[in-house]
Amino acid sequence: MSAYIIARITVTNPLDYQSYASQTVATAEKFGGRFLVKGGAQEVLEGNCPDRHVIIEFPDRARALEWYGSDAYRRILPLALNSSERDIVLVDGI
Repeated sequence: MSAYIIARITVTNPLDYQSYASQTVATAEKFGGRFLVKGGAQEVLEGNCPDRHVIIEFPDRARALEWYGSDAYRRILPLALNSSERDIVLVDGI
């Protein structure tokens, strides 16, 4: 069953965040990850939201967790943590 990493992000340092974001696709692809949403234009229909959303599809939960815990991702994660405020969840597909 597919699994999805869903991120709600407020960027606080665009330059540093861009350095992080430019490396995420390559790291996720090694684990079967495919970006379905990566920033992009958005329109708020209800409630409040941050300025950026990301959705990454993985073949399954195990592969998503392998990516999140991988050395390659852990190397760039400090860039994200220091340049944004984030809520990240892992959700199983149907």
